[in-house]
Amino acid sequence: MKIHEEAQFRKAHYHTRRHFLKDCMSGLGALTLHSLLGTPVFGKTGSPFTPDPELPHFVPRAKQVIYLHMAGAPSQLELFDYKPELQKLDGQYCPPSLLDGKQFAFIKGLPQMLGPQATFQQYGQSGAWVSDYLPEFAKVVDEVCFLKAVHTDEFNHAPAQFLMHTGSPRTGRPSMGSWVTYGLGSENENLPGFVVLVSRGGPSAGKRVWGSGFLPSIHQGVQCRSKGDPILNLNNPTGVDSKLRKESIDVINQINELEYQESGDPETLTRISQYELAFRMQSSVPDVMFIDDEPDYIKELYGVTPGEVSFANNCLLARRLVEKGVRFVQLYDRGWDTHGAGPGNGVGNGLRNSCRYVDRAMSALIIDLKQRGLLDDTLVVWGGEFGRTPMMEARTGKGFLGRDHHNEAFTMWMTGGGIKRGFTHGLTDEIGFFGLKGRVHVHDLQATILHQLGIDHERLTYRFQGRDYRLTDVHGRVVQEILA
Repeated sequence: MKIHEEAQFRKAHYHTRRHFLKDCMSGLGALTLHSLLGTPVFGKTGSPFTPDPELPHFVPRAKQVIYLHMAGAPSQLELFDYKPELQKLDGQYCPPSLLDGKQFAFIKGLPQMLGPQATFQQYGQSGAWVSDYLPEFAKVVDEVCFLKAVHTDEFNHAPAQFLMHTGSPRTGRPSMGSWVTYGLGSENENLPGFVVLVSRGGPSAGKRVWGSGFLPSIHQGVQCRSKGDPILNLNNPTGVDSKLRKESIDVINQINELEYQESGDPETLTRISQYELAFRMQSSVPDVMFIDDEPDYIKELYGVTPGEVSFANNCLLARRLVEKGVRFVQLYDRGWDTHGAGPGNGVGNGLRNSCRYVDRAMSALIIDLKQRGLLDDTLVVWGGEFGRTPMMEARTGKGFLGRDHHNEAFTMWMTGGGIKRGFTHGLTDEIGFFGLKGRVHVHDLQATILHQLGIDHERLTYRFQGRDYRLTDVHGRVVQEILA
């Protein structure tokens, strides 16, 4: 079990400069290199950002993760969870029994039921139901595993996004990508282990949803851009060349080293590592983020728009990043909040437009990973923070067809990394309101992702404020039914 007692750490290590250099073996360069490569320098309970030498706990099925989050919560009832019985109830008032004891963000009074606004058809050998909103994705359904009865504890966007990505609905906890890089490190010493790409604006929870929380800050997500400089302030200032930049970093880190001797603060070690990584990223990041050198047929496959910020560009970048050994790539796309409170905002044209924006690219990502032999050890996850109700919002006006937030049942899908393909797990009732079997809690999803990376979610812990924390809190089970 990974446990860090900060007080004992400070007392036991590095009281003198000589001790610091001796235990680093080769000084600051070795410290940074070992921490990024995932090889222990100080042992299991040494450096606060050295990966656990006991990890992985068992043979992993996946080496890296690409997580596609549709911020705002797409309606499963218009995409994957086909409910013909709901169509028969369209326009009828909701039975009061469905509302008793339930909390909703906006529904008040007795709303009307809302039938599916999309047309469904079965595809592939698996016979998976997919709506006409996702024609390209329908062609690759035999590559994915659907989770039809995912549920969460939260029914508002920011808390639900925090729960999905940090294991807690409140701020301050480390994100999933931070936990993964904390446990496993990175496979590329010149790139961050955890990269974030955003299209159409960020999630409601903001940048804290990819923060490192109480883990050392070297594990926070690094946001990259698909237009302009990949990372802000990555380039040297005017008049500063690479040699001068390296000399300045060496001086800064000498000062940081002296500061560490005085304070014993582990975050000083993180700062040293960050400066070294930032210097190496100046040459490695522009190279991996430059998608113009991709063949035309690949650009066409994804539907990329050179020089623009788009979900398509981000999907292609995600493939390039995992190809270079980045451990965790997180994509956020905003625009999935389908209340129907205005034109183009509901589960009709609004949701259809959002699907059109991601359909081609997310399908291309699966195809491209597979054709390159990367899908077997890359786990791809797609979903929102919760689902949508089978009833219409009471506040929705005529012509604006929208659904409220719903935490009891929604659909996600996964592929690659040892997950069954062409498989559906879970079942909801005849109107898609509640999961009848195969229910998967958010913590179960997190436990399964870690498991595929070779991590026992109950053993990856960090001691903070007197107790051990983990991504899945005190819950979670691996969803064995979906493992290949």
